[in-house]
Amino acid sequence: MTNPTQKILVADDEPLYLRTTGDLLRKAGYACVCVSNATEAMRRLREESFDLVLSDLSMPGNFKLELLHDQRNHRPTVPIVVITGVPTLPSAIESIRLGITDYLLKPVKFEDLLACVRRVLASAENKSTRPPVPVRGRDELETLFPHMIGKSEPMLELFEIIDRVAPTDTNVLITGESGTGKEIVASTIHSHSHRSDGKFQVIDCTAVPESLFESMLFGHKRGSFTGAVGEAEGLLKQCDGGTAFIDELGELPVALQAKLLRAVQEQTFIPVGSHTPVTVDTRFVCATNRDLEMEVAAGRFRQDLYYRLGVIHIEMPPLRNRGNDILLLADALLDSLRPPNSAVEGFSDDAREALLQYDWPGNIRELRNLIERALTLAPGPLVTTADLPGKVHSSSASGSHFSVLREHVSSLDASPSPTATLPAALSNASREEAMEAAEYQYLVGLMEIHAGNVSEAARQAGLSRQGLHKLLKKHDINAAQFRS
Repeated sequence: MTNPTQKILVADDEPLYLRTTGDLLRKAGYACVCVSNATEAMRRLREESFDLVLSDLSMPGNFKLELLHDQRNHRPTVPIVVITGVPTLPSAIESIRLGITDYLLKPVKFEDLLACVRRVLASAENKSTRPPVPVRGRDELETLFPHMIGKSEPMLELFEIIDRVAPTDTNVLITGESGTGKEIVASTIHSHSHRSDGKFQVIDCTAVPESLFESMLFGHKRGSFTGAVGEAEGLLKQCDGGTAFIDELGELPVALQAKLLRAVQEQTFIPVGSHTPVTVDTRFVCATNRDLEMEVAAGRFRQDLYYRLGVIHIEMPPLRNRGNDILLLADALLDSLRPPNSAVEGFSDDAREALLQYDWPGNIRELRNLIERALTLAPGPLVTTADLPGKVHSSSASGSHFSVLREHVSSLDASPSPTATLPAALSNASREEAMEAAEYQYLVGLMEIHAGNVSEAARQAGLSRQGLHKLLKKHDINAAQFRS
């Protein structure tokens, strides 16, 4: 039942939305104050007592999240729900760092908003608001997650997101290629949250037949279907107070997506064969290698479920874009997988170069398999290219186009006729000038071939995306001008 004394402050600069939302909340039994800008919202918060704040992000007086900062400084125990039509990852992360309770995307159905309001207010009555998430420097982040190896820019950005998101209850969607470590990230988010004492329940959407999935997820009553000889507790109930990690989310049957949506929104579900709702307190972290936006457009995935589960979207970097992290991972895997009686101590220089040059379509999972193979075949003490699969050391032998070009230009000093194979414009250039000119021509050629697609160009060049960006900046080359 609605508590008639509960008072909500709604702040939004869209007049129709503000008026409609205020009227509907009042009809639902809440006292409601509506304001159209952050300045007025901050004034009312300081002068009056509220049980909940519903706030837009992009409105006058709040373009730098002033309302969220002020509310946390002066009314830190009042829960705040952000509702925005212009979601961005930086604003979502900063909002979460400031301690918001939920983050909704417009357009939001009123029944979904009302369910959120009821849940937040009920939760606020039972527990105090948690303190804001501390901001750490990058030096701290490198050591914060010791089981996640990496010092590249993509990994440091990933660490920063995990550090800010983990202490909250916000749902997270992790996407990326197979083998990039999505489950490790999900487990890390759980272990660094206030739910770490609860269960981290893995729910693999590809591991259970569709006919049994509903029972597995929600549980069932005795006799509810053929073979149900007893009552069974579902996986969601088993991780009550913990984290549900739904892997391969894109494979979830369409028929079950509506039922999962209810469980996510209202934290309740009905077991198969029962009429009594079960209430849980569960955080959802999901992973998929599918493009869910394309799945939504194709009608294979519910848009409302996508928005509810993807409040924070983490894109895992592929291994080929992580530069020297490849060698850090290879050394760590060698140490962890090496049998006690192994004579292998490390990698030769040519093997390390081969690892860096390879494209790694299977990412970290493929690297792990390669290390296990090398430990089995290498006589020791060093793993050489002869101990690597042909596709790996052949990539090193041919080299990337970029490294081949550099080797060619570097040989100018030793060549009896250094200008024989270079453009006439370079015939009188110094070696350094020839290097720079050849590098520029190569980068322009890459951009033309790949129509300004930096990711694809970096893959062909054997560079990280960040490394290629630095070279483009060095030569004042704008990738956008090559895009059609």
